[in-house]
Amino acid sequence: MVDAAFEVAMDAPPIMRIDALEDFPESLRGGVLAIGNFDGVHRGHQTVLNAALERRQPGSLPATVLTFEPHPRTVFKPDHPVFRLTPAPLKARLVGVLGFDAIIELPFTRDFAAVTAADFVDDILVARLGIRNVVTGFNFHFGKARQGSPDFLRDVGRHHGFGVTVVEPFRDEHTAPVSSSRIRQALSIGAVGEAAALLGYRYTVDAAVIRGQQLGRKLGFPTANMALPPQTGIKPGIYAVRFRRANGALHDGVASFGRRPTVVDDGAVLLETFVFDFDQDLYGEVCSVSFVAHLRDEEKFDGLEPLIRQMRRDSEEARAALSGVRPLGPLDRMLAFA
Repeated sequence: MVDAAFEVAMDAPPIMRIDALEDFPESLRGGVLAIGNFDGVHRGHQTVLNAALERRQPGSLPATVLTFEPHPRTVFKPDHPVFRLTPAPLKARLVGVLGFDAIIELPFTRDFAAVTAADFVDDILVARLGIRNVVTGFNFHFGKARQGSPDFLRDVGRHHGFGVTVVEPFRDEHTAPVSSSRIRQALSIGAVGEAAALLGYRYTVDAAVIRGQQLGRKLGFPTANMALPPQTGIKPGIYAVRFRRANGALHDGVASFGRRPTVVDDGAVLLETFVFDFDQDLYGEVCSVSFVAHLRDEEKFDGLEPLIRQMRRDSEEARAALSGVRPLGPLDRMLAFA
């Protein structure tokens, strides 16, 4: 049964996204602020975010998330951009479903990285946002040379009169801390079930459907093709998926992520989804794909006939894998079920 807070969030308008502090509305000042990168909005992040939501009661204070765009690691290591689990639009959707009023996507540059921790607190948290309570994870650091720490926040909070809540690490059922790096590692070996257990929802990507070579249609398996960011680290292979159109319509499908070695020599990496029981034009539409189960690795077949036979088996296995699937929680319901 879906909880009441989730039903309210699903009916609410899209969350307010703010990328310039001068656009921060006066109505959101004096509230509770959760700070962090929150890449993945995984179960560990959710404990921080839920702690912030709890602290706005009983006075119904506004609740806002402050995060950074792009991911700081991408700024410091541009030649090795990080595999983003939740790009900004998806992160905003997830945070909105949890119940926040707004998300601040603060532009992260080398100049911003040089701002001292004290100036960050004085100029942003106090002067701009007028916060009443800050909530963050135990390992959050900020400011030049990572000067700002949870202890630093507590000290300056006492001086400025705002509360600070530091949330301890969330551990999974095996007592291991949940982290974005663990999820990236799971996805890199195709362990989408393990990734979902850590995220609290099925790993999901958004992208526009592009026109391909229509090889799938010629083989009897027309696909919706998407070009994902080159740093996407999910293992190439065949997956059972849920496919959501821009209009919200949800379909089951089987997807191939990789280079199509049987029909293309050194092709570009694409996500190709054969949407079950569907035959409409999707070109240009931004759709979502949620990965439910890894069926097999990508492989090269000796001709088209064995490939077609395998694609039929893949479709049958995907239908079976999806037939009994259930939502893992509110975020999963929003992405792959509602």
